[in-house]
Amino acid sequence: MLWLKNAFQKVVNLLKRADAGGDRYEISIKRILMFWGMLLILFLALIGRVSWLMFWSADDLISKGNDRILRTATEHPERGVIYDRNGEKLAISVPMRAVVIHAKSFHDYHEKKQLDKEASIREICELLQADCTSLSQKLREPRNRHITVARQIEPQMADYIKSLKIDGIYVNPELRRFYPTSEINAHIIGMTNIDGAGTEGLERQYNDYLLSSPGKVRRVKDARGNIIENLGVVKEGKQANDLVLSIDERLQSLAYKSLKYHAEINRATSASLVLIDSWTGEILAMVNYPSYNPNSRESYAPYRARNRAVTDTYEPGSTTKPLVAVTALGKGVTNWNEVFDTTPFQVQGKMITDSHRMNSGNLFDILKYSSNIGMARIALRMDPRDIVRGLEAFGYGSRTNIEFIGENTGRLPHRRRWSRIENATLGYGYGITVTPLQVAQAYSILANHGIRRPLSILKVDKVPQGVRVAREQDVNLVLKSLESVVEGGGTGAQAMIAGYRVGGKTGTAKVAVAGGYGKDYVGTFAGIAPMSNPRFALVVVINEPHAGKFYGGVVAGPVFSEVMKRTLELYNIPPDDLNPDGTLKTPAQKKKEISSKKRH
Repeated sequence: MLWLKNAFQKVVNLLKRADAGGDRYEISIKRILMFWGMLLILFLALIGRVSWLMFWSADDLISKGNDRILRTATEHPERGVIYDRNGEKLAISVPMRAVVIHAKSFHDYHEKKQLDKEASIREICELLQADCTSLSQKLREPRNRHITVARQIEPQMADYIKSLKIDGIYVNPELRRFYPTSEINAHIIGMTNIDGAGTEGLERQYNDYLLSSPGKVRRVKDARGNIIENLGVVKEGKQANDLVLSIDERLQSLAYKSLKYHAEINRATSASLVLIDSWTGEILAMVNYPSYNPNSRESYAPYRARNRAVTDTYEPGSTTKPLVAVTALGKGVTNWNEVFDTTPFQVQGKMITDSHRMNSGNLFDILKYSSNIGMARIALRMDPRDIVRGLEAFGYGSRTNIEFIGENTGRLPHRRRWSRIENATLGYGYGITVTPLQVAQAYSILANHGIRRPLSILKVDKVPQGVRVAREQDVNLVLKSLESVVEGGGTGAQAMIAGYRVGGKTGTAKVAVAGGYGKDYVGTFAGIAPMSNPRFALVVVINEPHAGKFYGGVVAGPVFSEVMKRTLELYNIPPDDLNPDGTLKTPAQKKKEISSKKRH
């Protein structure tokens, strides 16, 4: 309080007035009272102001203070990661940046610094490869407050733009979807748009599941924007879910490379492949050719983006014969001992012939040598509606339980009246359409000894319960005939695998056009392995090959052999076709044995 005492003394000295008669001073009482009165008024005013600020304006002052140091930040959690069954990342989100201009701040900065706005615009446009004319026009329009110059640019470029220190130019964080396997998984996984919403494939089908919602947090920041303290969550965001597929990327990669190679050397219009583990119903591989790179939107084209394994249909031809045979056996219209006349014959003026001619044969021979004539004779004994119902039991004519986006049901005819030629051709897969996935599902049922399990594109933890759709003894005998197609000198010899017994069926069908059939073919091979304990079902479809070869066993069989061989190796399936010395029996040795049996 020493300063107050000194101040009072100075005031007293100023208010002293000398007496005319000597050294004595007298203080004017009036002035003293005036001084203390003014001091009291000032003190009361100060107390009143402090009280006002403390009790009546506190909330407003706190709010103004908080406005300077508190910030509510929006946090954008990443979209869910998509993995293959072994934890390999197939779709991830990577940090990118967006460059935005606040028009008023940009104009004020250049006017204050007396800088050339057009020069700054040109510099930004050159760095970001943006349209300068368009950007200049947008900046001149008063209604445009925030203008996005570029999105999803690399962080390094964004940092350089920030280093230019041009007021009004801001860099905002955002995410971009990246697909490490590029075109290999494009048809299954699909892609997202620039805003992170799924537009194709599983990205679209599981968009809500993979999507996150932003949350808000309250933070204390200093003048430089550094975070001092996190105060808590204002709004909880929704964390994204990850997706684990049934796909095995090791097989998927090999399948795509093999399919692409054989499609190109056969000059095919397109091709598809589907591999199923029949024990679990999981799809281990699904690839198509041609494909596209989902990381480059410039390469996107609708015809490349179709998942042809589920969207495109074709007449399956001879690959349907085993399914019709199982149905016929179940109806009791034939047996394995009955011998059929397999010489060409006419039905309603249409000649039914075989590419591999034989005069007669039982059901085993008919399937082994893919006889249209034999299957036509069997089909003519049956009610066509029974054949259709049998094919429906194997999954034809309806979508699978996976319900892929764009999945096609195919077509099974349902007529009140059937002509004899329609009935006959139904026996060898004409007059119906299917997808490659439906054929793979049907053969997985055969591999499962007549039990149909739900398919899954997601990895399953518990094997789903199956439903029996065919008698086990009938299916087992059909499996033996399918093995003879490959291992016994039938039409599928090119699908042989060293050390393993393989079964399958070739299919070669003409492409349907308006008013009939054209000159092009669809070559198919559908097979199962290992035959000692069937597990994997694989279907390969080569559409419209133009290199001179078109039979399914020739154009699709080699793809089957390559992919199935690797599948059996990766899943540690023990060889079931060995020489007496324990070595693997090679395809050349198998063919030599077949020739020896034919001579004897």
